[in-house]
Amino acid sequence: MIRTLDLLFSLFGLLFGLPVLLVLYIIGLFDTGSPVFRQERVGRNKKPFTLVKFRTMSVDTVSVASHLASNSSITKFGHFLRRTKLDELPQLWNVLKGEMSLVGPRPCLFNQIELISEREQRGVLKARPGITGLAQVNDIDMSTPQLLAETDQKMLRSLTLSAYFKYILMTVSGRGTGDRVPGKE
Repeated sequence: MIRTLDLLFSLFGLLFGLPVLLVLYIIGLFDTGSPVFRQERVGRNKKPFTLVKFRTMSVDTVSVASHLASNSSITKFGHFLRRTKLDELPQLWNVLKGEMSLVGPRPCLFNQIELISEREQRGVLKARPGITGLAQVNDIDMSTPQLLAETDQKMLRSLTLSAYFKYILMTVSGRGTGDRVPGKE
């Protein structure tokens, strides 16, 4: 049922959000010259996939987890995108392709060994990664791998249809800060 909802919402979001996506893309061209950010992430069963987002940091930023990135790397437009969570919109494409779900554990980088290990121990990597979830709406990010993996496990064990909608509504209404960058909260 959740996969069906993911398909419907992502398709609907991409179709009806197309004007917003185009405007953000054009502004991003002026901001960084390269408005779309692609990065290999850990997917379901540790299968790699390419996550797509709007770029929020300068093009030359080193590819590290957000909590390890430099505050100065975020552009003014990027700060707006992160605060409003609009940088996540292109991930609807990942959801449509089946690489992600709207609700699930945020996909990490392959160099986040401690987080991957914690998630493997708890069976979290058996699930599709998500755009939002329990950790995100409670301001738990990848800087605390054990807590994040525990929270992801708790969410997956109790993920009902009502919880699915609850996490989406909480995210859309502005709950949670997303992935932190030092000095930007």
